[in-house]
Amino acid sequence: MMQFLFQPPKSKTLLSMIPLLLQLRHHRQPMKIHIASSLRNLKPSTRMNMLDCFPHHSFTSFMKLGWTETALMAGAKDVGLSPSIVGSLSRKEAALVEFYMDDCLQRLIDKIDTDGSLKNLTPSDCISKLIRFRLEMQAPYISTWPQALSIQAQPVNVPTSFKQRAMLVDEIWHAAGDNASDLDWYAKRTVLGGIYSTTEIYMLTDGSADFRDTWAFLDARVKDAFDLKKTIQEAQYLAEAVSTGLGNTFEEFVGKVFRR
Repeated sequence: MMQFLFQPPKSKTLLSMIPLLLQLRHHRQPMKIHIASSLRNLKPSTRMNMLDCFPHHSFTSFMKLGWTETALMAGAKDVGLSPSIVGSLSRKEAALVEFYMDDCLQRLIDKIDTDGSLKNLTPSDCISKLIRFRLEMQAPYISTWPQALSIQAQPVNVPTSFKQRAMLVDEIWHAAGDNASDLDWYAKRTVLGGIYSTTEIYMLTDGSADFRDTWAFLDARVKDAFDLKKTIQEAQYLAEAVSTGLGNTFEEFVGKVFRR
């Protein structure tokens, strides 16, 4: 039975993250972005054409169309395909969000691999910088991001959402120089997942210039997490935030926030 430094909340959503962490812990290999599961059943040639529907330069259309089937159809038209091909996807909106998440993760990995300055930063500064870099990718789509989060929070999509976030958290910790082999490995990744999720939610309602308040919030959360006197309490708080952030109540939470 795995032991934690804190008592995790009794949440199936949070507990479902444990197998993913175990897989990452014991079988970690150089990261390769996976193809969204909705695309795997298509013929290879058709699948590659579908993937071409989502190049980064066309993501701007999602700001107007949202994370919708309409956006997928527009993407198909952009590369000369019939919009009817979207009917081949079983999880249309989810496939769109998952592809975007994969694209962002790949850009983060490229940043880690090419930015030599990261090695000169303290672990806390490295983590803050990488979380900010990742969340800044969502800034152009902030008005429609609650919709993307709601899609991720749907029960059928939660396993993939957790897997993508677990991969993100693991990459950031490794970039910060963490190669722990003890039980802290699990607690650290749960804490960092909570920091990422709470900052992401904070960003949704931040009206400050260039999300200045969000980055201050992020820096404070990272600082608290590295304060040994607060580690256990912070882990408990952030673990609960993780379960809320992608739990069944998240769609309701976002709805309440944006009805203010």
